[in-house]
Amino acid sequence: MNQAYSEFASVYDELMTDIPYDAYIDIIDVAAGGIDGKRVLDIGCGTGLLSMKLAKQGAQVTGIDLSADMLVVAEERAQSLSLPVQFIEQPMQQLEGFADYDIAVIAIDSLNYLSNREDVLSTFRQIHSALAVGGKLIFDVHSTFKTDVIFMEGPFTFDNGRITYIWITEEGEELHSVYSELAFFVKSESGLYRRFDEVHTQRTFPVSDYADMLMDTGFSIERIFADWEDEAPHEESERIFFQVRK
Repeated sequence: MNQAYSEFASVYDELMTDIPYDAYIDIIDVAAGGIDGKRVLDIGCGTGLLSMKLAKQGAQVTGIDLSADMLVVAEERAQSLSLPVQFIEQPMQQLEGFADYDIAVIAIDSLNYLSNREDVLSTFRQIHSALAVGGKLIFDVHSTFKTDVIFMEGPFTFDNGRITYIWITEEGEELHSVYSELAFFVKSESGLYRRFDEVHTQRTFPVSDYADMLMDTGFSIERIFADWEDEAPHEESERIFFQVRK
């Protein structure tokens, strides 16, 4: 599993340029009553884009990810910026060795890569154990509308002059899941294109299911909102945010 996304890591940052990470920082800042000096677990940290922003705000950050290749990029980024971020390779549902953290974050639908309910519950349990009393968990997931309707409107394409992809989607085996096949074409300095392929499966659950799982693992729900706005989810919301407290 630690070989996950080995090729994908090399193009990940260019594909994430539309993600409003600064807005995520604002969400965390408000939820936690400030970031400076807080101990933060960035779970599913990828190449460390959010981790760096948290560290620049004065947080003591530990980044967790399944992919060793993603973490190589993250560590190089932290070193280049002289930021003291620690990175650890672990699956989120097997998170262990952490205690007394003030904040845990699972950003940009990383939780949706867990395909069964028990793995989601295990992740919540492990995070609950890792947080100090009063600690906050903030995460976002795809809505069922996004998995069931929007993702089914493919195929999708992308081309920024260096990276091109064709993304084909179909319903996954589980309810509210999507199976994706992506063919990437990356332009080299010689002008030739290198191809690699990725297969991804994501699954989500209804808002009420997440709420039940969170409460079952001992969290108190403070806020549920959608699409980067301080508004309750509706039937066509695409990204659902949860803010909960231990």
